[in-house]
Amino acid sequence: MLKREGEAPEVDRGQTSILAQGCKFEGKIDVRGTFRVEGEFRGSIATPENLVVGKTGVVHAECQVKNAVIGGQVFGNIVAEHKIELQSGSRLEGNIKTKRLVIDEGVVFEGNCSMGGERHGLTPAGPAVPGAPGAASPAGIFNPQRS
Repeated sequence: MLKREGEAPEVDRGQTSILAQGCKFEGKIDVRGTFRVEGEFRGSIATPENLVVGKTGVVHAECQVKNAVIGGQVFGNIVAEHKIELQSGSRLEGNIKTKRLVIDEGVVFEGNCSMGGERHGLTPAGPAVPGAPGAASPAGIFNPQRS
C-alpha cells in the first residue's frame, strides 16, 4: 500500500525481528511486534510486544516488554506488562515484575519476583492497624469476628 509523504507506515502486529544464532549486538533496541534472540544481545530492550529468547540466546539487558518467553539465558531485570514464561533449561539472573508467571521444571532463577501491584495499607503480617477487619490476633490466629 502506498503512503503519502510524512505518513507513518503501518506496523504488522505479526512482525518478528530476529537476532540470529552467531550474531552479536550491543546497544538499545526498540521494536514493535516480536523480538526473537537466538544470538547474543547486550544493552536494553524497550517495549516489544513479545520478547522470545531461544535456547541458544543470551541476553544481558534490562527488558521492558508486554510478554517474555525465555528458553535461553537472561542476565538482567525483566518488567513484563502481562506474562513471563521461563521454559525448561532456561536461566534467569535478575529481578522480574509481571502479572503472570510460568516456571517449567529445570529452570534456574536467581532473583526476586514481584507480581501485581502494591497493596496499600497492608504490611506482610496483615493490615497496618491492629484490630482492623481481617487482622490477626496477637497470637497470630485469624479471628473471623474481626472480618
